[in-house]
Amino acid sequence: MTTCKTGAEHVKSLKDGRTVYIDGKLVADVTEHPAFRNSVKSAAMLYDFQAKPENIDLMTFVPNGSNRRVNRSWQMPRNYGEMVQRRKAMQAWAALSYGFMGRSPDHLASALVGQRMGIEVFEKHGTERAKALRDYFEEASRNDYFLTYVIINPQAERAKDWGEQKEELVARIVDEDSGGITIRGAKMLGTSSIMANEVFVANLQPLKPGEEDLAFSCALPMNATGMRVLSRKSYEAAAVSIFDNPISSRFDENDALIYFEDVRVPWERVFVYRDADMCRAQFHDTPGH
Repeated sequence: MTTCKTGAEHVKSLKDGRTVYIDGKLVADVTEHPAFRNSVKSAAMLYDFQAKPENIDLMTFVPNGSNRRVNRSWQMPRNYGEMVQRRKAMQAWAALSYGFMGRSPDHLASALVGQRMGIEVFEKHGTERAKALRDYFEEASRNDYFLTYVIINPQAERAKDWGEQKEELVARIVDEDSGGITIRGAKMLGTSSIMANEVFVANLQPLKPGEEDLAFSCALPMNATGMRVLSRKSYEAAAVSIFDNPISSRFDENDALIYFEDVRVPWERVFVYRDADMCRAQFHDTPGH
């Protein structure tokens, strides 16, 4: 009998030693911290919903070559009927949070589906980077990962472009070797990063020639060595009760700045490498955005 990801499985996956700070303090366990625990439960609710026998066909499908079902957000529709199936699954998930979880797992899954469907755009950039994206998509979809993304560069000095900001502010490539690249600096906004399995790092804003050190895209597990998640203040922590604050007490997705302190990224997880135009193309020349 095929199975699919459950809420308990997802909560367990978040106990991975990730480095999260809120109000200047290190969080021991995001699944139990009063700033995050209800939001984590809301994320788990989505997976429990898809695992119910009466919802399994609505919410999940079996990828080719797999024996485990995954959410339909990972499905690359081949015809109108499959597009409708996929849309109905997304609607069912959205209804559980009354539409207030804007970065539920289907959001990033959909972005990756669009980029995978436009794999020829990556092929133009290079076969190795295209293979990395193709292989990562297989890994993420088969494991039904909850992904977040950081695609905005911090801009402390508004009159200056990203590449002209103070050194080590904006995430950039600072080293590389045969094994991969090393990145240092910050990216935003990391919505739902607290309850995600992995983070997709990219550039949605346009880069210009000369900013090649910033022009990369990759994926990392949330417990990657050297990666720090700096959460904004928690609305959930300030909520009086579920009755007084029915939305913020349960669906606070906790935007966060993510700082990469010499984080190593293996080549098999690097999708764009020192190419400003490809950073644009991965979102805008594919159906990814």
